[in-house]
Amino acid sequence: MPVAPLFRVDLRRLILLLAIISVLITLAGSFYASYRVQRQLLIDNTLESNRAYAAKLANSTEAFLQSAQQQLAYSAGLLAERFENQAMLTAEVERLRLQTHSFNSVLITDALGWVRAVSPDTLPVMDRPLDSFGARQALREQRPLISQPYLSAAGNLLIFISHPITNNSGHYLGYIGGSIYLKQESILHNLLDQQYYQDGSYLYVVDQQRRLLYHPDVARLGQQVNGNPVITAVVRGESGSQRLHNSLGIDMLAGYASVPSAGWGLVAQRPTHATLAALDGLMLRVLGNTLPLTLLTLLFIWWCARMIARPLRKLADGAREMDTPAISARINAVRAWYFESSELKRAMLVGIDLLHQKIGKLNQDVQTDPMTGLHNRRGLRHALDLWQTEQRPFAVVSLDIDHFKKVNDTYGHDVGDVVIQRLAELMRNGSRAHDVLCRVGGEEFLMLLPDATPEAAERVAERLRQQVEHILIEPAGPITISLGVAHWPEHAATISEVLKTADQMLYQAKRSGRNRVVSPSTKNPHTTPAS
Repeated sequence: MPVAPLFRVDLRRLILLLAIISVLITLAGSFYASYRVQRQLLIDNTLESNRAYAAKLANSTEAFLQSAQQQLAYSAGLLAERFENQAMLTAEVERLRLQTHSFNSVLITDALGWVRAVSPDTLPVMDRPLDSFGARQALREQRPLISQPYLSAAGNLLIFISHPITNNSGHYLGYIGGSIYLKQESILHNLLDQQYYQDGSYLYVVDQQRRLLYHPDVARLGQQVNGNPVITAVVRGESGSQRLHNSLGIDMLAGYASVPSAGWGLVAQRPTHATLAALDGLMLRVLGNTLPLTLLTLLFIWWCARMIARPLRKLADGAREMDTPAISARINAVRAWYFESSELKRAMLVGIDLLHQKIGKLNQDVQTDPMTGLHNRRGLRHALDLWQTEQRPFAVVSLDIDHFKKVNDTYGHDVGDVVIQRLAELMRNGSRAHDVLCRVGGEEFLMLLPDATPEAAERVAERLRQQVEHILIEPAGPITISLGVAHWPEHAATISEVLKTADQMLYQAKRSGRNRVVSPSTKNPHTTPAS
């Protein structure tokens, strides 16, 4: 009598269960990976945004201070030969204060520090020696100055901007100076105050002594802040971005930049929790977009499991009837089991392939440079590994943009990005569909040309060089590129050697004057550089 099994496993349910577990694990892994990528992207974008924002405001503040100094310098020139004209002194300080609203107060002193004119005239300093920190520094150094912040006799926290007045013979007559109050309404205060956010983001300004010159909380002005790495960096004149905990223990994403003429540092920061607040909603939308496809996939797998299990169940039913006359014919049919198991494996792979379409999209993004749409180093390595396995010969064209740092320094990184994108477009237009185009660095590119001869690769490189040379990219103007060509296996025995050879040819092109193509077969520039 046959012994009944302890439990029966239905093949259709087992396949379906295993498929559901696999799908859920894959879905969970994809969802978690997407969450981590989106989270880091939000943080990185906020850091870069705050860095750019701080730099923009620092430049605006620097421009304001330079403008204020120029106003004082112009007035000093007007007064140099009319210093004894009291009416003109009075009119000039009044004009400076009211015309531009750059200063809260303006005054003129003689060479001994006695106040000759002041605006507003309500200030009780007329015909008296001025003994404030900024006044003493202006008399002592007799040069254009922006003072460190200090408390005036009236208790105002201010900075004092001054310019010496000298006559045509170079004799020092005194100085003209303007004060900007840091705790009261001023053009500088208004410039910074309008940049406050409602989500907890704010900016502040510190001087070389780490004192707060501007802060949304007015009560903190003049307070010295220690233990903050961002302030440590910005008072050294550095610019950048950093994640940190501020003096109140709040996790912040900060961007910072310096104001060179005054030695100040400007910091724009946003709470990390505010940056990540939108992540939950974003991930819910991702889940909502993923679930329908997942449910359709599960339905398809259930149908496949049922179709696969039906013939196998018939074989199992036949195996239980071993004592019947027709058993031999039915057992022979068991040989089809191997064919069915192979089909099952194929069906499961099809199902998994459906689930991995999204993962494949992520892998494509990982292998692509986001700015240009060209392959990055991962995409480069993938192509090289495949061609090495196939023993497929190919040519390498290594190129970069001549004097690209000058473009960035002169026109800014936004224009530099436009130049890089335009070069990538020219590379695509001049390439075949199966060529692999890569961006491997800031302005460094590689072209991999499968089945191309060295001569054909040189022609491709020269054609691209000429196209770039004759293209005008506003506002950067014309640019040039240098190119190095190498071939595998003709010029190198290994993949790494052929890449190194192409780089060496590129360096040879650079050393030979740029705007040219060099290969091991020529070792000479393919063209003379443009004048």
